Amino acid sequence: MASAILAIDQGTTSTRAIVFDVSLNPLATVQQEFPQIYPASGWVEHDPEDIWTSVVATSQAVLKQAGLVAKDIAAIGITNQRETVLIWDRATGRPIHNAIVWQDRRTDDVCTVLRDAGHEATISARTGLLLDPYFSATKIAWLLDRVDGARAAAQAGRLAFGTVDTFLIWRLTGGRVHATDATNAARTLLFDIRKGQWDAELAELFRVPLSLLPEVRDCTGDFGTTDVFGCTIAIRGVAGDQQAATVGQGCFKSGMMKSTYGTGCFALLNTGAKPVTSRNRLLTTIAYQIDGQRSYALEGAIFVAGAAVQWLRDGLKLIASSADTDALAARHDPDEQLYLVPAFVGLGAPYWDAQARGAIFGLTRNSGAADVARAVLESVGYQTRDLVEAMRADWPSAAGTVLRVDGGMSASDAAMQFIADIMDAPVDRPKVMETTALGAAYLAGFAAGLCPDLDGFAATWQCERRFEPQMDAATRERKWLGWRDAVSRTLTRD
Repeated sequence: MASAILAIDQGTTSTRAIVFDVSLNPLATVQQEFPQIYPASGWVEHDPEDIWTSVVATSQAVLKQAGLVAKDIAAIGITNQRETVLIWDRATGRPIHNAIVWQDRRTDDVCTVLRDAGHEATISARTGLLLDPYFSATKIAWLLDRVDGARAAAQAGRLAFGTVDTFLIWRLTGGRVHATDATNAARTLLFDIRKGQWDAELAELFRVPLSLLPEVRDCTGDFGTTDVFGCTIAIRGVAGDQQAATVGQGCFKSGMMKSTYGTGCFALLNTGAKPVTSRNRLLTTIAYQIDGQRSYALEGAIFVAGAAVQWLRDGLKLIASSADTDALAARHDPDEQLYLVPAFVGLGAPYWDAQARGAIFGLTRNSGAADVARAVLESVGYQTRDLVEAMRADWPSAAGTVLRVDGGMSASDAAMQFIADIMDAPVDRPKVMETTALGAAYLAGFAAGLCPDLDGFAATWQCERRFEPQMDAATRERKWLGWRDAVSRTLTRD
């Protein structure tokens, strides 16, 4: 009898496959990085075949590591980097171009034209999103316009669009299923989050044929079966990575908040059954959809968090591995106050300035590698406070909320302590750190009848460590004012 769940966590810089038992204890994990492609300044792409081969390789390897075979897997859950765009030929399954990644800024001019034409208010009212290259729609149109013959092929119904989840489902099912879930659909600028359906008027505005788009299903839907791993396995759970982390953190009650620190940082505040419109340039999004019932969230998106640590490693070569960051930062000079504004691909919430670029402020002749490393860690805390302050303004009852954290960078005690200090609020790190994969596994297990209901699952959440604020108020205010000044110097628009 099948006794395990396979979670596929397809991220921006790597793919993880994790096997959980039916009690949602992780049994084995395999991770594989894949190349990032930078064709021009502000452009980011992935080779779709790198994504696919990394998924197959990690899934096969994790089964072997766990001592299992495919028939031991009761269900597959998929979670993925959101907004990234792929278009492929329905007949051959071959992508027409590299995937355009969520970080990519090539369509900023298109967003500016649409914004200047007065379309943002209508788009935001229906999708909960802002006009920004971050989201999928303008990327889809760019591919249709720039790839030879693509628009004609799309209009003839020969092409299919998908975010990464949809592409993987297509490949895993041998092209039998072209579907996504509500959380991924909600990130495209084409989905009405209140009606729960594709919006024909928005599709026309963005010049995206409706025939390209996948069917939208619940997070705990039936996404077909795959024979790729040696026997038939059902795909039963799908959610975008940040929503999957929200599920994995057990944030099912209104007012609960989580923040995931991966390549970027994404904070979600559960607002319940009704969407809340932000007055502070946050996003309104679908947190999860189960049995046709949608729960909503306010979301703040930071484009660069862990990616700044990768920059220390790969760009500046100040560290050999990401794990070295805390030790280097601990050697910083307390008299040096550096501010890194990591706007490598623009600034996300609450600024939404696609043209802003990164900068370091406060450099002196005495500044060194340790001070830069400390500035990288602190930049994550400052950006988190930016998001949390906006959330508290939109949802005042969130003022005393504990922040649950996860993702690779949450392993940094120094970074998490600084977040608690600069926010003046507790930060809880869970015992199971891979909450994104855990959320996908739970959704699949729940759909397969193996896991408890939401309340039952939430009751299993356990805290590994709570970080309490230790910074005095005067220091907190001084450092915060310095950050706000640094950001103001990088902004290109009000």
